[in-house]
Amino acid sequence: MFTFPVESNVARARLQPSGNNFNSATVCLRFFTDLTRLYSLFSSASTIGDNDFLIEAKEGQFHVLTRARKCHFYDLPAERNTWNSICSTWDSNSGLVQVWINGNPSTRKIGFKGNLDGEQSIVLGQEQDSVDGGFDVKQSFVGMITDVHMWDYVLSDSKIQKFANYLNFTPGNVINWKALDFTIVGDVVIEDNQLSVTEDA
Repeated sequence: MFTFPVESNVARARLQPSGNNFNSATVCLRFFTDLTRLYSLFSSASTIGDNDFLIEAKEGQFHVLTRARKCHFYDLPAERNTWNSICSTWDSNSGLVQVWINGNPSTRKIGFKGNLDGEQSIVLGQEQDSVDGGFDVKQSFVGMITDVHMWDYVLSDSKIQKFANYLNFTPGNVINWKALDFTIVGDVVIEDNQLSVTEDA
C-alpha cells in the first residue's frame, strides 16, 4: 500500500510499465482519502501528450482524460474515509471511455480516438503537466492507494466486477501490483495493505 500523508508537489510513486503504444487500456486501483478538492489518482504522460491517460476525482465526480480529451462523470457512489475501487476503460477505435466505481458502471462517453504512442511516464500521487513534472500541490493525492493494475485492452464487465469484489482476476499485463516496478520520490510510505480480504502488500 502506498500512503501519501501530506499535500505536496513532490511526493509520488513512479511506476514502470511493461510496454508502450496503447490502442486500448484499462486501469484499476483502490483508494482511500478524505479530500474534498480535486485530486489525481493515476497520471500517464508522454513527450507527445501530458495527459495521455489521467484519472482525477472530486467528491463523486470523476474525470478521465485520454490524450488530453476530458470525459466528465458525475454522481458516482464513492465515499470519503472508506476504501473505494475504481476501474476506467478506454477503446481507441470507438473512443469510448467508462468508469466503474465499486463495481457500479457509469455511462459511456467519447474520449480520444487513436493510439497512445510514445514512451509512457506513469505516476501516482501527482498530476503530470510534463513527463514526471509540472506538479501542482492542489492536485496532489492525500490518502492511500493499493492494488494498481493496468491492461492494454478493455477489461470485460465480469472481470471488472471480480476486481471490485476481491475475486480472482487476471493481473494487469502493463502494470501488475503483484510484480510492481516502482520508484518512490518524497513523502510516500510503503505499508502493509489494510484490506484484510487481499493478500497483497
